[in-house]
Amino acid sequence: MRQINMDDLVQRVMDELSKKTQEVIHFPEQKVRGVDNPNNAEALERAMNRTPARIGIGRTGTRMKTTSYLQFRIDQAAAHDAVMKAISPEWLARLQLPELHSRATSMQEYLMNLDSGRMLSDESAKWLEQHGDKGKDVQIVISDGLSTSACEATIPDLLPALQQGLAMRNISVGKPIFINKGRVWIQDQVAKIVGCKVVISLIGERPGLATAESLSAYMIYKPDANTVESDRTVISNIHRGGTLPIEAGAYLAELLEEILKYQASGVKYMQLRAKNG
Repeated sequence: MRQINMDDLVQRVMDELSKKTQEVIHFPEQKVRGVDNPNNAEALERAMNRTPARIGIGRTGTRMKTTSYLQFRIDQAAAHDAVMKAISPEWLARLQLPELHSRATSMQEYLMNLDSGRMLSDESAKWLEQHGDKGKDVQIVISDGLSTSACEATIPDLLPALQQGLAMRNISVGKPIFINKGRVWIQDQVAKIVGCKVVISLIGERPGLATAESLSAYMIYKPDANTVESDRTVISNIHRGGTLPIEAGAYLAELLEEILKYQASGVKYMQLRAKNG
């Protein structure tokens, strides 16, 4: 008996459904329970509402149901696109963000050589030296990281809220920059070039199958050659299903004010904060 490829089988099912309905098949954003006649439907509903994990999807024989499998492939494709697609020039122009580059010349190099994303290209470093705002309290760095989708979905709401929050606190801010294929550590070089007190990186997180639009914020006070990871303060899971971008912007402004007050970030900031009540 000839073995049927699962992808081919799914495509055949989709073709048949399309012929019958003559319309595009849409999938609901909210999770749908796939278990028929569960022993405790209320407990299952509560569990499904508490986590984005794929639970309660049901099965047909030894396989997941077709709808669940197709949703899995849709989310898998979204995660792949989030990593591989390039940022839109129109998006950068709309937000008036100058585009700088790391030393990674391709996505393959960025993924395989971590150091390539931790330093600016020579041309970008020179541009920042000539055009960057110097000596500010805060420098904002935006980077696609591992999810362009995260930047496109969250930054338009987060950035204005963050800038407004900092302005209300009389905190000086350098013009935000976008770094293509940048990693977290690239913020150390940026801080050294512009001479800011605190640098905050808003960077796309590695996408999962629950969401491909999650952003993280990494903050560090005056990084130097002795900086270690525990010196960074991190806020993650900024997206419409986690911390909302607008709320994150307001909170990050408050947090940056405290980092400037204590002149420390990361573990040292938490220790000083606890000591001072």
